Amino acid sequence: MAKVFFKSHNKEVQCEVGENLLDLARKADIFIDAPCNGSQSCGKCKVKLLDGKCDTEKNIHISDDEWEQGYILACATKVTEDIVVDVPSKLSSSMHGMKIEGSDKKVDKDLFDRAKKLIDDNGLSYSTNIEKRYIELEEPSLDDNISDVDRLERQVRQDFGIDGIDFRLDILRKMPKVLRENNFKVTLTYVKKRNKITILNIESGNKEGELYGLAIDIGTTSVVVCLVNLITNEIIEKTSSGNSQIRYGADVINRIVFAVRKDNLEIMRKAIVEDTLNPLIESIYEKTGIDKNNVIRAVISGNTTMSTLFLGIYPDYLRLEPYIPPYLKSPRLMGEDVGLNINQSALIYLSPNVASYVGGDITAGVLSAGIWASEENTLFIDLGTNGEIVFGNKDFMMCCACSAGPAFEGGGISCGMRASAGAIEKVSIDKDTLEPKLTIIGEGNPIGICGSGIIDLICQMLLKGVIDRRGKIQKGLDNRRVRFNEHEIGEYVLAFKDDYEGLENDLVVNEVDIDNFIRAKGAIYSGASVLLESLGMDFEVIDKVYIAGGIGNNLDIENSILIGLLPDVDRSKFKYIGNSSLVGSYLALISSDAKHKLEEIGSQMTYVELSVYPTYMDEFVSACFLPHTNIDSFPTVKEILE
Repeated sequence: MAKVFFKSHNKEVQCEVGENLLDLARKADIFIDAPCNGSQSCGKCKVKLLDGKCDTEKNIHISDDEWEQGYILACATKVTEDIVVDVPSKLSSSMHGMKIEGSDKKVDKDLFDRAKKLIDDNGLSYSTNIEKRYIELEEPSLDDNISDVDRLERQVRQDFGIDGIDFRLDILRKMPKVLRENNFKVTLTYVKKRNKITILNIESGNKEGELYGLAIDIGTTSVVVCLVNLITNEIIEKTSSGNSQIRYGADVINRIVFAVRKDNLEIMRKAIVEDTLNPLIESIYEKTGIDKNNVIRAVISGNTTMSTLFLGIYPDYLRLEPYIPPYLKSPRLMGEDVGLNINQSALIYLSPNVASYVGGDITAGVLSAGIWASEENTLFIDLGTNGEIVFGNKDFMMCCACSAGPAFEGGGISCGMRASAGAIEKVSIDKDTLEPKLTIIGEGNPIGICGSGIIDLICQMLLKGVIDRRGKIQKGLDNRRVRFNEHEIGEYVLAFKDDYEGLENDLVVNEVDIDNFIRAKGAIYSGASVLLESLGMDFEVIDKVYIAGGIGNNLDIENSILIGLLPDVDRSKFKYIGNSSLVGSYLALISSDAKHKLEEIGSQMTYVELSVYPTYMDEFVSACFLPHTNIDSFPTVKEILE
């Protein structure tokens, strides 16, 4: 046996000799950022060995200076004796996503209002199949001594004009006390089907005005929960945090690989339900004082992997050819089935999936974007951890998924992080001094860079001559911001540690980071190009381009076109539509008609599998350049660069 003392967390953990340090930290609930899930490819799980020795070795991710200071990769380290380890606060940058955060309510209101107008304009109803009604029962006596259930059913038959009632055991357990708390005056929440009702909740007294639901977006990186008043359709509260599954990998493939090992599937299910969703839901209850039993409906949207792991379903066949999802349409679910901290009889609905890599987040996004009701040719691009693209109009919709990876949310970048406090979200570089001007989220110092900042940075580095069109840093630049390590890998310093209090290491973006991002942007552009090519079309036919996903409102369209992420078309056609998955979930929550439309969208979308499409790899390779090997595809960029 050996002991590991994590000084940064003041926690001592016993382990077997030879145990992997990253695995040990996970078991001890100590977060170490490891986007590659321990494959030694990202280099982000650096920790500092303060005392003792271990089985590890230096690799390309650790500089000579870091090695001298005692830095090691947790995923490449085996414990051989008692050691003392420090987890740098930099490694907790991804944990900013784990904290419960507020939101920009004005932006939210605009997005939700626009989506509701879409419902109004297309004649869809806001009604749902859930109702709430106050009733008064005859109190029992020696002459009228039928059971509580029979008494309730008798009154319901009389008042509602139906044949009978149905309910779950949890309703029966609370019924005797609830009936007597206010002299047999109660409020029922129920679903009516044909000539029968299913009771979802029973409350003492008149509670007709209290009826709530949850709209939920389960993203690979972040999760958002909205509490909605189902009587007024008002959004009462919205909160978000990172997806706790991130500690097991930044992308869906790494999470699938982790989930199918040993008994890890249950670990992954608990990470999203117990460690992420329920704390968010409980924070809403604390803030609003709402009784969880009045939350009787939830609509949840996520990509196919997230939905599969949420339900605790074996996910491995999603990533193995021929890429078969376990389900497309949501099974019938109640709160008790999925472990959410809401009414146990609540109705749970998951937005339908289309394929292994186009899930309910995209069908919900398409619902909120209104492609299904428009005559205009619309290109819908979701720039989250996974890259999904839809093209079409009210007559057809084609879709595909790109292996973009998590670069747009900071993954795969040395100092990358999601768009939260401390993230660099905008960058400009002085052409003479090469000094950067940084815009940082929040009031504090920078701790990393998010997706929109990375796009700005690479664009600026290209325009100011720091990198060439391959993404390689130019040698011979006599500037303190540009340097090369012992492996001759070039890097640009965004922030020196000496310039910012609390910054433990310089914030740098290197050629490996740039290459990772170029591959990600190349996957998006080539995916969109091939999707249109499959229809015999090109970008000239596009009327609108909707950008959705976690990259944020600060995405610079001009810079995105200049580096070849987005097509070079009229800038007026572009519009950012925010978290379209969440908005689509909200619409399906408040409108049964919208929910049915969501199901239609899922069944009508045609999926194109890029991995077997004849020209995709050629187009992808061509797009892994700034902006593209065929500069004539970007006429306005060609003019700027020349």
